[in-house]
Order: sequence, then C-alpha cells, then structure tokens
Amino acid sequence: MSAAGAATAAFAAESSDRQTALAQRLLNVTLFVTILLSSIAFIEPSPHDAMMFVLLAMCVAARVTFDRKLLPLLILTIVWLLGGLFSLVQVGDQENTIQYAGTSVYLGLAGLMYACLFCEGNLTRLLIVRRAYILAALIATAAGYLGFFHLVPHADIFLDNDRVSATFKDPNVYGPFLVFPLLMLIISFMTRGVRLVGLVVVLALLGGLFLSFSRGAWIHFAVSAAVAIVLLFVTTSDPRMRNRIILLTIAAAFIAVLLVVALTTIDSVRDMLLVRAKAIQPYDVGPGGRFWFQQLALGQILDHPNGLGPFEFARIFGGQQHDVYMQGFLVYGWLGGAAYATLVLVTLGVGIRTALVATPWQYYLIAAYAAFVGEAGEGFIVDTDHWRHFFLLLGLIWGLSAATINFGHRQNSAAGDGAEAAMAPLAS
Repeated sequence: MSAAGAATAAFAAESSDRQTALAQRLLNVTLFVTILLSSIAFIEPSPHDAMMFVLLAMCVAARVTFDRKLLPLLILTIVWLLGGLFSLVQVGDQENTIQYAGTSVYLGLAGLMYACLFCEGNLTRLLIVRRAYILAALIATAAGYLGFFHLVPHADIFLDNDRVSATFKDPNVYGPFLVFPLLMLIISFMTRGVRLVGLVVVLALLGGLFLSFSRGAWIHFAVSAAVAIVLLFVTTSDPRMRNRIILLTIAAAFIAVLLVVALTTIDSVRDMLLVRAKAIQPYDVGPGGRFWFQQLALGQILDHPNGLGPFEFARIFGGQQHDVYMQGFLVYGWLGGAAYATLVLVTLGVGIRTALVATPWQYYLIAAYAAFVGEAGEGFIVDTDHWRHFFLLLGLIWGLSAATINFGHRQNSAAGDGAEAAMAPLAS
C-alpha cells in the first residue's frame, strides 16, 4: 500500500472511531433521559414512551448487538405478543384495545432493547441507570410529599383517594417503582458503607413508599429486600462484610420502625394506616370483590382458549380480577398467557443462577433480581404486564445474565491459555 493510501485508511479508521464514540455518548445521554422520565406516568402516551423510540434509534446508531443467549427472551416475548394479537381479532375494531396491544408490543420491545444494552456488562450504562432511576424516584417522591401534605396549591393531583400516587396514575404502581432504587442504595450501604447523602435519600424514598399505602408495595419491598440481603450474605466470603450485613439489617429494621412511628404521629397518616392495615379490605371479598372476580376469571380462562381480548372481562363483569397471570390468559389467550408465565419463571431461574456468580456487575444484578422477585409475587394481586419498570428489570436480568455467562467463558479461556503456557516449557 502506498503512503497516501495508508494515510487515507488511517484517517478513515480514526473518523469511524470518532463517529462510534459520538454514537455511544449520545446513546448514554438518551438512556439517562429515558430512565429519568420513567417516573412521569400520569399521562398517556408519556414522555418516557416517546424517548423509548429515540433510544431505539440510538441503539441502532451505536450498533448495539444482540447476544444469542437472549434468544429465549426473544422467543417467549414474541409468543406472548402473538397470543395477544390473535386474541385481538375478536375486539380489534375498538380503539382502546388496539392501543393496549400497541403498548404490549412497545414494552416487549423495550425489554429486549434493555437486555441488548446490558449484555456486555457495561458499567458506565449501569451507573447511568442507577443515577437516573434514583433521581426519577426522588422527583416522584417529592411530588408525593407536596400532594400529601398540601404544600402547594392543586397538589392533590398527586393523590388518589388520599393515598400518594405522585407522578403515576395509581399508588399501587408508584410504590413498587421505588423498590429498585431503594435496593441499589441498601446494597451500596452493605458493600461500601453508609453515606449521609445516601441515607437521607433512602429515608425520603421509604417515606414515599409508606405514604403510597399500598400493601402490595410494602410486601414487595420487604420480600425484595430480604432476597437481596440473603444473596449478598451468601455470595460474600468476607467475614467482615457478613457482620456488616447483619448489623445493618438490624439497624435498618429499627430505623424503619422509627420512621413509621414518626409518620403515624401525623393524624392523616395514622387514620389512613388504620384503614389500610386491615388484612382484608371491603373490595377483596363478597360479590364484586377481588376474590370473587378471580373465581369468575378462572371460569372464563377455561372457556376461552383464545382469551377475551383487552378490557373485555371488565366490560362483561364490571371489574378486574387483579392477577397478572390470569390477565395473561384472559387478554392473550392460552398461548400468550402460558408464554408470559413461562417468561417470568425462566427469568427467575436464569437470574438466580447468574446472580450468585462474582462479576463487576454482580450487585446490580442482585438488586434487579431481588426487585423482580417481589414484582413477580405482586403479580398475584395486581396487573403488572404494562408496568414500564417491570420490563427494565426484565431486560437488566437477561442482559447481565448473558454478560455473566460470557464473563465466565472468558475466564475459563484465560485459565486454559495460562495452563497451556505453563506446560509449554515442560513439553519442550
């Protein structure tokens, strides 16, 4: 090659590297904004929905790759969505049902896109998610405090029947949204020590979670926190860290009790807590109650292999069954319902296997997996199939699991190369 040709090739390579670096930076900025806007969910379509399409374009521009280990996620998502489209044939002439199906497609795509973004274990992107999500949670929580304590005019738009819904439509969605950032902060305390700023943020988010008065969110947090702590304890061999985990768990439980006691000194909080603390609510039992609707839903599932389509169960019977797994069969038919349930179970299996492996991103995976466990359990009492943060957790688990498997392969390969190098002098 001539000197001029070599110079041209070098310039082209340098230009390509600059373009790739720029695309990566734009992708990271777009990811930050997308996660930050995920808490703005009281309008449809939300700003987050629009940003997801921008994020998709940035992923294409940055040449984000698809790892073959994500094939189960892809196949199960496609089958789930196909079941919904087949069911849609019965009610496809209604605008709201088409919008519902479109939302399912978009969220399924979002889960796949998040998985692709993290299948390399990119720590920069994970840090972006952490910072953006915690900031989003703080914004939502601040709105909730404004509403509950009536600190500004018209702040009651952040309430739903005196419960904090913040920037969400429903307190039962707002509460679970706070679990993942809380777990990331708690895990950071366990592994790196307690910092004052982080402690203030945790107390603020815990207060917001409490004021949602969502029993499902409370149980979700308790279950997820327990899963995260157990996984941390099992995966560390350092006695000092294990002692720290035990001591901080006891201290955290004590502080949580003090926080609840402090909040209940406020009359409005105490009155609402007395209502919500009852194990059985009026809308749970009797004709028209949650359990009654679930019995009806079971019969409809058995009678309609192709499902009823979106909103049909509520239109026919006047209420919802509040169970995402029943919802899967009612809306997406036996095909889609089975695919959705299988997707949740497989994700739980894949996640626990890889969360136990020591990697640079292990703590992120533990936080995402623990939050997903609680969310999967909460699906038995509420419909979670259109929760945006559900699909973020889904994508994180699959992406980081793929990264963990690849990490193990690289370590085994390096160990094999090292063994060959060590034996070479003996063979000579």
